[in-house]
Amino acid sequence: MHSHQDRVLITGASRGIGRAIAKRLIDDGLQVLNLDKEAPEKLFGQEIFVQVDLADETALRSALTELVSKHPITRLVNNAGIVRPANIDATTSADLAAVIKVNLSAAIICVQALLPGMRAARFGRIINISSRAALGKAERIAYSSSKAALLGFTRTLALEVAIDGITVNAIGPGPIATELFNSANPPGAAATQRILESVPLGRIGQPDEVAHLVASLLDERAGFTTGQVIYVCGGMTVGLTQ
Repeated sequence: MHSHQDRVLITGASRGIGRAIAKRLIDDGLQVLNLDKEAPEKLFGQEIFVQVDLADETALRSALTELVSKHPITRLVNNAGIVRPANIDATTSADLAAVIKVNLSAAIICVQALLPGMRAARFGRIINISSRAALGKAERIAYSSSKAALLGFTRTLALEVAIDGITVNAIGPGPIATELFNSANPPGAAATQRILESVPLGRIGQPDEVAHLVASLLDERAGFTTGQVIYVCGGMTVGLTQ
């Protein structure tokens, strides 16, 4: 059940969770505008790829201006993110600035560009992909801070745009089997085993399990859910306190 031009802008949709989100939404009949630094291995049928470095504010604003002039875009998934793993002693100002620029600032800039079209349509769906790490994860000082910031942004924005018929929600993936995750956590390694043991469901999540929730919240029928943070974490965020 889609209308409102059936277009969704996804940042960072060329690989990982973003790729799974793009595939699911295309399967659901939406056209995907993929803003990413790198092209996907191959384009899906209803996908338009726009190459842009989300850390470059000028380039990002200009790409967005051009896109909204061609297409009304009433759905947005702020998925792009970078990690600069480091503990507190090793985290530099450059790390912090780089992570905030992509994980938080780019999300705010994308919303600013798309809001006029959403307000005109009296309809909008915005989803920010945060992380379970927002609740705390060792050696993720900059990343965890940026992902927690997205939660405050989600709640505040939800309050500001509710009157316009726009919902804003965040999703916090736990450990998900992306190429990046698998290369950092090889199956069978002791550290990977410890991660598995920390997940009540006893397994790593699949990217399409995150995509399923994204698709649900982007639907027109999800109009009464806003300002929420939903963790797709296999129960990790519940099990932490046991």
